[in-house]
Amino acid sequence: MQTPLQVLKTVFGYDSFRQQQEEIINHVLARKDALVLMPTGGGKSLCYQIPALVFEGTSVIISPLLSLMKDQVDALNASGIAAAALNSSNSESENIDIRRQAESGKLKILYISPERLQREIPWLQRINIPLFAIDEAHCISQWGHDFRPEYTQLGCLHQKFPKATIMALTATADKLTKEDILHQLGLNAHKVFISSFDRPNLSLEVKRGYSSLEKIREILSIISRHKGDSGIVYCLSRKNTEKVAQLLLEKGVRARAYHAGMTTEERNSVQEEFINDKIDVVCATIAFGMGIDKSNVRFVIHYNLPKSIESFYQEIGRAGRDGLPSETVLFYNFQDIVTLRSFVNASGQKEINSEKLDRMQEYAESLICRRRILLNYFGESSNCDCGNCDICKRPPRRFNGTILVQKALSAIKRTNEQIGFTMTAQILKGFSSEEIVQNGYDKIKTFGVGSGTTLKHWYDYLLQMLHLGFIEIAYNESNHLKITESGNEVLFGKKRTELAIPVDREPEKENRSQCKPKFSSKSFVNEPDANDDLFEVLRKTRRQIAEENDWPAYVVLSDRTLRDLVATPPLSLDDLYSVYGFGERKIEMFGQRFARNKSNQGERCENACIFIAEPKGFVLVQIRGDKRVRDDN
Repeated sequence: MQTPLQVLKTVFGYDSFRQQQEEIINHVLARKDALVLMPTGGGKSLCYQIPALVFEGTSVIISPLLSLMKDQVDALNASGIAAAALNSSNSESENIDIRRQAESGKLKILYISPERLQREIPWLQRINIPLFAIDEAHCISQWGHDFRPEYTQLGCLHQKFPKATIMALTATADKLTKEDILHQLGLNAHKVFISSFDRPNLSLEVKRGYSSLEKIREILSIISRHKGDSGIVYCLSRKNTEKVAQLLLEKGVRARAYHAGMTTEERNSVQEEFINDKIDVVCATIAFGMGIDKSNVRFVIHYNLPKSIESFYQEIGRAGRDGLPSETVLFYNFQDIVTLRSFVNASGQKEINSEKLDRMQEYAESLICRRRILLNYFGESSNCDCGNCDICKRPPRRFNGTILVQKALSAIKRTNEQIGFTMTAQILKGFSSEEIVQNGYDKIKTFGVGSGTTLKHWYDYLLQMLHLGFIEIAYNESNHLKITESGNEVLFGKKRTELAIPVDREPEKENRSQCKPKFSSKSFVNEPDANDDLFEVLRKTRRQIAEENDWPAYVVLSDRTLRDLVATPPLSLDDLYSVYGFGERKIEMFGQRFARNKSNQGERCENACIFIAEPKGFVLVQIRGDKRVRDDN
């Protein structure tokens, strides 16, 4: 029997475990229950896949989405593991065959949905199941951001399968959700493992007050920095997903919309095209991405503010799962708060959802390191700034904003607190709009007292005032602004305050380059580079193998593996054993297409080179200094 470390190397092609993986695996192999909180991309799946391979029998993985099951089954099969998913997308004869494989002991890992599990329990009780792994376990809790009632039925597992070990895994769970998971599942001799939620390869940036047109321009700029890479744009409404996708298409970007209003066939089509790199960008509502295990997403953009930090963290976590530098950008303006607040008020959990939205708003408006805010939310502290968020890269300058705040508060007071953000800014700026004149607001003492400040800066200052607690929004009174007790102290000179100078939305060129990932795909025509040329050759070979096996390209090899091949070109099959992500099965199946066999190699190249086996024969790409030599003979 192989040890966990041996399985890690021979099956998955990795030399060492990450974070708490080894400790978690050994705990589960000791037949003890576990709750694992690990960030998206942190390696949760290995925590149950390796024990499943070491245990005798068939381990059952409970997963909420068919697409996620297919993704993981494809990846396991590609690594030579007998895995299957029992679900409605199979024919009945296929499901019968899967049951027979499990009964005969040939199947190591079985994926199943929580709904299907209840129907299959009588049959499952007849086979040897050493482990149940419940993925996306936050779905069991009403406090979680993605509650699913069918998950609450999983509390019967220990009763129905007393000999099985149970582990629950999630990437997002606050304190209430964590306690609810433990209570509902009734875990035995359990241990809670909380890995670091830090994803240092993800840059974090918030862009405030952008108009729709400005957002599109910035999105196109981000896409241009990631030419040929995959990305997701999350939108609050179905209408926006379609609008943004159409605008990107008109600019030559391979993009499609994805939302719950589409048919199942349409949504599946978008997902398949994205997984197989036939489109580069998906513009989606939050309905997209939970079932995506795509490792090479290079950017995630939020067109609107998310409803909670849990949702936000899970969605940005879909970028950079292979550990390579990736970019995340959040657009934020006041209208997002108005829209989301209306959703909160109509929800069945107004109090908890309102608090979660408040925390999300605080993150977007914060003037301190954004990564520290995220880590703190999930119970993890950091003693230093991250250096990879917009606040760290462009620290705001502050000034004594007492008089400016007093002007704004006076305008609100003199209108009997019957105006909102837009009207307040217009009064301060001195705009004589029809509504302002009709209400006589052009006659109040504070009309035009802020004419020297731009409207956009007034919006920014008002948001800071909201964040500082000087004003609040009466959502039940047409979103009118109300002055708080703290605001009155500033208004009447009892307290002074500082404001941050608004950051220009167009960063300087030197700052913009800081957001550029270290490994971005460049255009070979405009910026010739030997490494990028070679990387594209490798991607082409990977794509061919994926099409031959009906797999997503990232299931064949990750971008990180391709980068390793570029950095250290293998000249023999033996060299592939030291390449990240190349397990024995993959070397056996298609290793010869990435390295020339020794018998065919001839003399070794003095300079960096790599042999790519294409249908017509080996293609040699050799790098000599700053020159590239491609030999198709």
